[in-house]
Amino acid sequence: MFRKSIKKMAAYRPGEQPRPGQRLIKLNTNENPYPPSPRVRRAVAKAMAGSTIRLYPAPRADEFVASASRVYSIPQSMIIAGNGSDELLAMVFRATLGSGDTVAYPIPTYSLYDTLALVQEARILQFPVGADFELPLDGLAQARANLTIVCSPNSPSGTSTPTRSLGALAKRLEGRLLVIDEAYADFADENALGLMRRYRNVVVLRTLSKSYSLAGMRLGLCFAHPAVIDALLKVKDSYNLSRVALAAGAEAIRDSGWMRRNVAKVIRTRALSEARLRKLGFLVPPSQANFVLARMPGRDLAPVTRGLRRAGILVRHFATPLLQDAIRISIGTPAEMAALFKALKPLVRASQSKSKSKSKSKRRIDT
Repeated sequence: MFRKSIKKMAAYRPGEQPRPGQRLIKLNTNENPYPPSPRVRRAVAKAMAGSTIRLYPAPRADEFVASASRVYSIPQSMIIAGNGSDELLAMVFRATLGSGDTVAYPIPTYSLYDTLALVQEARILQFPVGADFELPLDGLAQARANLTIVCSPNSPSGTSTPTRSLGALAKRLEGRLLVIDEAYADFADENALGLMRRYRNVVVLRTLSKSYSLAGMRLGLCFAHPAVIDALLKVKDSYNLSRVALAAGAEAIRDSGWMRRNVAKVIRTRALSEARLRKLGFLVPPSQANFVLARMPGRDLAPVTRGLRRAGILVRHFATPLLQDAIRISIGTPAEMAALFKALKPLVRASQSKSKSKSKSKRRIDT
């Protein structure tokens, strides 16, 4: 009934979502802890109340795209809207990759890329990041893949690749598509939209899930040369965004000042959280996103994650060799982060004691 490749592949595993009525502090899927602009609520109510809800939405998301065009000073012909940036990624994969074609990206990174590549039966070329999560520039350039992706700021590390490095990569990949996944760009010091204007092979993806607090609306934007946009339109679902979502997205972007104030609060809490985690003994790369990656090299942090879950706090642990010594923590409100550290401190102490005990036992056996 299904292609062999689909039977063999593993599905993407999203972070745990609380069931209705569960009281959990949710720091595992990088949502914004603050509400969207009040103007969004009014726009949604208006869209729901009108009789037009019975009609299909605009196929090109005209009002939403027009708002984005004004805010980012980019022509509408260079913008396409998607059901979150995940759908835009899927559109890029469908448009560029067939069976046996190559896609290249650094690892560790957003694991959905693996899933999308396997669906297309593409060949995946993975290049490990450096010790400080720096981009493996030469490897990506020399691979000359049909499609190259860089997530910056990266998930799960939170680290950002300098724009000059991305520009150098785009230049070396001339004639081949470079997708820069900027889901967390509003929390960073710089972004790559300028590169999209300079290089015809650069595609920049954004989402309203993080900085605009609209994860539940599923809204994304793709910025690219008109020829790229035209190709993506050929593989886009006809009516991929609802009238309600489009109304919310257009109004959210118009009130970008509200977003920036929320982002500033997240960045302040992020800095304090990084300092507290380092004080507890974690290695924490400087984050440019709305989350932090906390590592204890040589230790499996799955038990710490389970301990936090028992305390009613969700964080993300990736059960892979590259990341089993790490937990990714979304930045919540100051009160949520205080609850996290209250629960985390004894778990870290217990983990450290257990590690010391194992080390002593090993030394006794060795002697």
